[in-house]
Amino acid sequence: MPQSRASGPTAAPATAAGGDTRERILTAAMEEFARHGIAGARVDRIAKLARTSKERVYAYFRGKEALYAAVAAREYVVIAEATQMDPYDLPGYAGRLFDYFVARPDHHRLITWGRLELPGTTAVADDPTQAVIARKVGQLREVQQLGHLDSTWDPADVLALVNQIAMTWAAQPELSRAASAHAVDPTTAARRAAVVTAVERLFPRAR
Repeated sequence: MPQSRASGPTAAPATAAGGDTRERILTAAMEEFARHGIAGARVDRIAKLARTSKERVYAYFRGKEALYAAVAAREYVVIAEATQMDPYDLPGYAGRLFDYFVARPDHHRLITWGRLELPGTTAVADDPTQAVIARKVGQLREVQQLGHLDSTWDPADVLALVNQIAMTWAAQPELSRAASAHAVDPTTAARRAAVVTAVERLFPRAR
């Protein structure tokens, strides 16, 4: 193999090339899983889109579930960075989550497939998804202790409810289509305003 012959300064490009291949695989897998789910996804299509071979895909990931887990974990981190929860302004956070999934419905499908097809999967100790959730719960608990958020709520419940409200329309595309035809105000802006208002009434912004 080329890597075994490389030494000294020539080893770094091989590592970089490997990193590029892995990144292409993850990007291709994101598209494949979002479109077809885990059971329907095909490694040969992922390899073709990633401009590599099935053997190379399996060299990085031991199977489809492991590949999906890597894609989903990365996506959760991307969502957290893109939406940035402010524990003092949960309505604003809900609005950012709403915007994220309006712009990227395929990302919501990716997450949903995992919930449907891999229920009860045990998270590993260094799962970045759990790390993101734990950090957010900790932030909410701290704001409660400071008296800026109703402490009668469990912070885990706060996070779950805000996330669920924010993703109401992404999770129910049939209602989105109905709203565009039957709502008094059929615009996306009106749906966003409803999400933000609902969270504001439950968990008002810190004054």
